[in-house]
Amino acid sequence: MDRVSALDEPLKKSLGPATAKVMAEHLGLHTVGDLLHHYPRRYEERGQLTTLAELPLDEDVTVVAQVADSRILTFNHGRGQRLEITLTDGSGRLQLVFFGRGLHKPHKELPPGSRGMFAGKVSVFNRKLQLAHPTYVPLGRPDGAVGDDDAASAADAFAGKLIPIYPACKGLESWKITKAVDAVLPRAVEAADPLPAALREGRGFVPLPEALLKVHRPETRADIEDARARLKWDEAFVLQVALARRRYADTQLPAVARKPVADGLLDAFDAELPFTLTEGQRKVTAEIFADLATEHPMHRLLQGEVGSGKTLVALRAMLTVVDAGGQAALLAPTEVLAQQHHRSITEMMGGLAEGGTLGGAENATKVVLLTGSMGTAARRQALLDLVTGEAGMVIGTHALIEDKVRFHDLGLVVVDEQHRFGVEQRDALRSKGKQPPHLLVMTATPIPRTVAMTVFGDLETSVLDQLPAGRSPIASHVVPAEDKPHFLARAWERVREEVGKGHQAYVVCPRIGDDDAEKGSKGSKGGGKGGGSGTGGTKKAAEAKEKAADDAEKRPPLAVLDVAEQLTAGPLAGLRVEVLHGRMQPDDKDAVMRRFAAGEVDVLVATTVIEVGVNVPNATAMVIMDADRFGVSQLHQLRGRVGRGAAPGLCLLVTDMPEASPARARLGAVAATLDGFELSRIDLEQRREGDVLGQAQSGVRSSLRMLAVIEDEEIIAAAREEAVAVVAADPELASSPELRTALDALLDTEREQYLDKG
Repeated sequence: MDRVSALDEPLKKSLGPATAKVMAEHLGLHTVGDLLHHYPRRYEERGQLTTLAELPLDEDVTVVAQVADSRILTFNHGRGQRLEITLTDGSGRLQLVFFGRGLHKPHKELPPGSRGMFAGKVSVFNRKLQLAHPTYVPLGRPDGAVGDDDAASAADAFAGKLIPIYPACKGLESWKITKAVDAVLPRAVEAADPLPAALREGRGFVPLPEALLKVHRPETRADIEDARARLKWDEAFVLQVALARRRYADTQLPAVARKPVADGLLDAFDAELPFTLTEGQRKVTAEIFADLATEHPMHRLLQGEVGSGKTLVALRAMLTVVDAGGQAALLAPTEVLAQQHHRSITEMMGGLAEGGTLGGAENATKVVLLTGSMGTAARRQALLDLVTGEAGMVIGTHALIEDKVRFHDLGLVVVDEQHRFGVEQRDALRSKGKQPPHLLVMTATPIPRTVAMTVFGDLETSVLDQLPAGRSPIASHVVPAEDKPHFLARAWERVREEVGKGHQAYVVCPRIGDDDAEKGSKGSKGGGKGGGSGTGGTKKAAEAKEKAADDAEKRPPLAVLDVAEQLTAGPLAGLRVEVLHGRMQPDDKDAVMRRFAAGEVDVLVATTVIEVGVNVPNATAMVIMDADRFGVSQLHQLRGRVGRGAAPGLCLLVTDMPEASPARARLGAVAATLDGFELSRIDLEQRREGDVLGQAQSGVRSSLRMLAVIEDEEIIAAAREEAVAVVAADPELASSPELRTALDALLDTEREQYLDKG
């Protein structure tokens, strides 16, 4: 059998249809190769016990522990029986419960003092961690005896060894996966090695078959380290080769060079700028202009701190392209943001944006807006201006991507807020040019370098890390509304004080409210009442705290419409309060934003529609309700809406979560720093790895089993260098058939398209 097809063999041949079906449905494993790359999550040593205190709730776990206590209790007037077994690791405890007829076998097989491996879903009952009806394998009793044959064989298999604990699912416990891996492990010798021999030897890696053997059946901890080092490299290297080939293919595409033109729109625009560009803006602009001047499409990621002036950099690139005879499109994720951009860009450009009108400057162009909810006549005119070339610039939402939209000569596409757009949308807009247009992608919040190299690995990166002069610092504080209701009352006083000084404020809520599913959810927090849970070190206080955390999690998030009503009637009575949310008509949204920008509204109660691009320098305070319901990067992004003028900004993070909770720690991290790069790292460390790569990048996500994007920064950087060298020397990988095979496995058709569209 040849090397490739050996690992492509369906699992049902080796394991039988029943096991193969569960593996395919619950774990996504279909072939021998898939199972060989299903690595243990961790390893237990036979003599050591699992730390029980750290078990995650609502997850399937496998633990090795000792039985501390076992007793049969009766209930329902003696008609029912249950077996309660308490496990210990020496410090923490975990309760097992068995009901009904099946309780006598575990009672016999698991006496106090015996050890076992137990698998099940962790729940909480009476504030104790518990597994209900877990499956288990005894690992020997105090008298040295073992239960039935199956248990005996499992115990023998692990005698004196490291026990691999696999990611498991209901119906397929870790030890059953161990048995399945045993059945296919001899096939590991047939695995094709994707690393070129020179690279493998140069870095001292073990061959792939040996790495697979060591990761599944290690004799020592050193075996595990060897295997993990090798397997992480495989993942990083194959992914970076795929991205390097994309970048290489892009350099082979033709594009129209768009070079700056003297005395054009850009020069006229710069002459009117009331400030000078920061050093960072100048450096990034030079990188972008150099890309635009080549006859291959630019593919650049522009990322930077909230408020670092990315829009200005993008606008100057757009003006350069218009000067060179092309058109530029700015794609925004929401209508509110598209309108915001259109308004701020036309204001910044002044007469230069009034091409074709009487008041326009002589070298002016037309800047049109195109969104899904525009009236037919306005829409028809915008489409006409694009196809004739009358409009040099267009700002729009997904409506720009529709088939009807035609350009005269599309030269540059700027995508704002990358993570909101699927790759398909970027691709559809790129196909509108006669030749591929240049592409500039802007992210709202900074992302760590390795994530940029992985998620946006097909793009070159520019970073803006300086804030423009004149930006004021923002003070951030956590407001524990449940523990200290008077803090919340003080928060509303602070808002009144800011308004009293002639400034404005935002209040942000997670939901809109007022629909049937959300009835009965009006929190009392808006009115500043919020019943604190009292103080005191009694057991009752601790229980109340625990209940408070549960209640805060369970109640529906606070809603814009409810909070606005409570504030108007309560702590902010007499102020001009208005609401803004996604369900409003676009014209109404725009009208509210214009009134707020003009200073006719004191307090804007909104959802996250204000998260990006909203620029009102007079707004100095922001209160974020139920702040624990937002992600770290999102909070940082929201906070960037204040402190945009000369007066200092204030951001108050209101939460009901108790002090010791992870949610409070997260909010504390946001309050402690204004460094977006640091926060994005915290954000990613708290999420699961899969989410780091995002849904749009599902292809990459499912291929990273061992590699951790944040922790393995050095591996990713080194793998990228090696990949670039390999692709430069042999773009078709003709001399590396095994690497091609690994690439094909990574890039099945769906993923190949994902990378293509990048």
